[in-house]
Amino acid sequence: MAFQPLQLWDPSMPPDWVITFQQVTQIVSVLIGVFIAYQAYRGYRRNDSRPMLFLALGFVLVLAVPFCLFVLYAAIPGIPESAVVVASQSSQVTGLLAILYALWMPT
Repeated sequence: MAFQPLQLWDPSMPPDWVITFQQVTQIVSVLIGVFIAYQAYRGYRRNDSRPMLFLALGFVLVLAVPFCLFVLYAAIPGIPESAVVVASQSSQVTGLLAILYALWMPT
């Protein structure tokens, strides 16, 4: 009989508190990002400022869309993981480009 050391958790998985912390901070990040996008959209409506519109769009694409894709992936069992990853990364890159365009856009 071979000696096996006592393991308190699976070494490939982080402890439960780390997973919970990650999930909570992800939700908080999405909520803050959506609030920023809402404020930017209000700025667009109030001042008719196109850079604010692209800023709002960028925050939604960077934070809200990937989170919604992850929730759909968890809720619907038939969605392939690779499709979710590609869509999420594409949304994030497009959102960052929209934010960059908003910062460089002439007023």
